[in-house]
Amino acid sequence: MTETPLRILLASPAYWPARAFGGPVVVARELVARLVERGHTVDVVTTTLVDLEHRPGAGSSRAVVDGATVRYVGTPLHYRWMGITPTLPAELHRLGRHARPDVAHVFGFRDPVTTVAAAWCRRRSVSYVFEPLGMFRPRLRKVRLKGALDASLYRGVAAGAALVIAASARERDDIVACGVPGDRVRVRGNGFPEPPDPSAPLARDLRGELGIAADAPIVLYVGRIAAGKGIEHLLAAARALPDLQVVLAGPDDRHGVTGLVQAAQAEAATAGRVHLLPQSEAPPTDLYRQATVFVLASAGESFGMVAAEAAAAGTPVVVSDRCGIAGFFRAGEALVVAETDEAVVGAVREVLEDPGLRARLARGGVEAARRQSWDHVTDVQEELYRGAIASRIAATKLSTLGS
Repeated sequence: MTETPLRILLASPAYWPARAFGGPVVVARELVARLVERGHTVDVVTTTLVDLEHRPGAGSSRAVVDGATVRYVGTPLHYRWMGITPTLPAELHRLGRHARPDVAHVFGFRDPVTTVAAAWCRRRSVSYVFEPLGMFRPRLRKVRLKGALDASLYRGVAAGAALVIAASARERDDIVACGVPGDRVRVRGNGFPEPPDPSAPLARDLRGELGIAADAPIVLYVGRIAAGKGIEHLLAAARALPDLQVVLAGPDDRHGVTGLVQAAQAEAATAGRVHLLPQSEAPPTDLYRQATVFVLASAGESFGMVAAEAAAAGTPVVVSDRCGIAGFFRAGEALVVAETDEAVVGAVREVLEDPGLRARLARGGVEAARRQSWDHVTDVQEELYRGAIASRIAATKLSTLGS
C-alpha cells in the first residue's frame, strides 16, 4: 500500500544558496529535493544569511527551490552563522494556520531559527526530529557557556524531539554521552553524490590557473578555513614533501587559521606551493577531479560531506579517524588515519608513491558512493519521519487513557 504523502517543515539556520556554511546546506538540499520528488510537500524556514562576508537581507522573501517553498525570514542582525530573525514567530504562525505540518525537521542547534521552531512545534503538538549537525557536544569555543545554555535555554530542543538524528556512529556516541537516551537516537548517515562522468570536460583548469606543473602532485582540502579542520597537517605535508602542491578551497571562518596558511605561503620552504582559493558558487567537482589526493584530517566531524564528494569524483581520499564518514568506507575505499602530522604526512606520501594504491582508492571511493546514495538515505529519512509521527500518536493515546 502506498504511504500517504507528508507535509514536512524543515527549520535551518541557513539554506541554499548559502553553500559557504559547508556540508549541512548540501545535506538539507539533497534531502528536500528528493522528498519533493517523492510527492511530499516541504516548507523550509531559514535566514537570509549567505555567508559571513555580506550583510544578510533584513526583508523576508519566498522562493521555490527544487520544488520546496523556502521562506527566507528577514535577518537584520547576525552573530557569525546565527541569524536573528524577529519575525520568525509570525512566519511560523501563518504557516501553521494555512498548512500545518505533519512533521518537522529541526536541522541545527544553538541558533534562533531551530530553537524557536522546536518550541513552536512543542506548543502545537507537532512531532519533530532533531538533527544537531555535530554540535550537540560543546567543543572549540566557549564550552562552559554552551554547556550552561544547553541545560537551560536549549534544553527543550532535544527533550521535546521524537527522535534525534545522527550522521554517523561517532556522532551518536557523542549525543548519548551528553544524556539523550540511546533508544531515541538514530544513525541515518548522509549520502554520497552521484559519481560524475570521468570523461566530461573540466570547467576550470586548476593547474593552469595556479601555475602548477603537469607532473606535480596536488593535495586538496575543501571546506571552511577553520580551527579543528586539520589544515595544519596539510601544511606539515607541504614542508615534508618538497614537490607537493597544497590547495585549500573555502571561506575564511575567522579562526585565525588563514594566518597560518599565509605564513606557510611566505616561508622559503613552502613558498609557491600553498594555494588558497575562495569559496566557489559551483560545486567543487572539477577541483576533486584534478587533485592527486584529497585530505580531511579534521579533529572532529559528525560526517564530512567534502570527503564523500571527493570519493564520488574518483579522487583518493585520506580522512582522520575522528571524521564520522570514516565508518562509511570499507577496506580499500579510503585511508583512515590518526589526526596527527605524522599519520597524515605518512598517508599522503604512501598515496603519492604507490600508483596501485591510488587506483584502488579511486575505484573504492566510487563504489562507496554507489552504495551510500542519497536515494538510500532518503528512504531512511522517510521512515524516521513516520516513526516520529507514530510516536506522537502513541503518546497522545497513552495520555488519553491515563486521564
